[in-house]
Amino acid sequence: MNAFRLAGDMTHLMSVLVLLLKIHTIKSCAGVSLKTQELYALVFATRYLDIFTDFISLYNTVMKMIFLGSSFSIVWYIRRHKMVRRSYDKDHDTFRHQFLVLPCFLLALLIHEKFTFREVMWTFSIYLEAVAILPQLVLLQRTRNVDNLTGQYVFFLGAYRALYILNWAYRYFTEPHYVHWITWISGFVQTLLYADFFYYYLNSLKNNVKLTLPD
Repeated sequence: MNAFRLAGDMTHLMSVLVLLLKIHTIKSCAGVSLKTQELYALVFATRYLDIFTDFISLYNTVMKMIFLGSSFSIVWYIRRHKMVRRSYDKDHDTFRHQFLVLPCFLLALLIHEKFTFREVMWTFSIYLEAVAILPQLVLLQRTRNVDNLTGQYVFFLGAYRALYILNWAYRYFTEPHYVHWITWISGFVQTLLYADFFYYYLNSLKNNVKLTLPD
């Protein structure tokens, strides 16, 4: 654990709390991609297969439970809650997210650190997380106007991965033999996907104007 890892975890947690605040308090999921939330639920379900078998620390277990529980509850809210689901923009959230799942799974079968079921599933979750934000970014691009909470959610989600890159860099220079190319490359790709959004989000904060994405 280091400051970059802790900041990344807290930023990731903030993104979840902001989204739950929007959905639970306002009873709205406007601007939120169900496709992205379903992908994240799959990411955490396949990554944390060890939650009941391997104990690392109380902190680690609690964070796993939070991300698992929150991801599936968000999907439930958007799909089943009688008020929240009315605000779901299914006409614009049309990204075919199933076409991201199979290539990531095949890539995990081909490129992994160890050929075991749990390791392949973990690798699959890393690849899938790298592209899970795509339906959300496409939805925002189509609707253009982004409300404050949705914008904060996406920003915190991107910032979490950027902070993890700093964590990996710190560990590379301070820990012997710390090399994880799969995680590093996937995380770098994931962060690059946010670059355009970061630019417009930070620009809107600088100019104190509502976030609007270009056509």
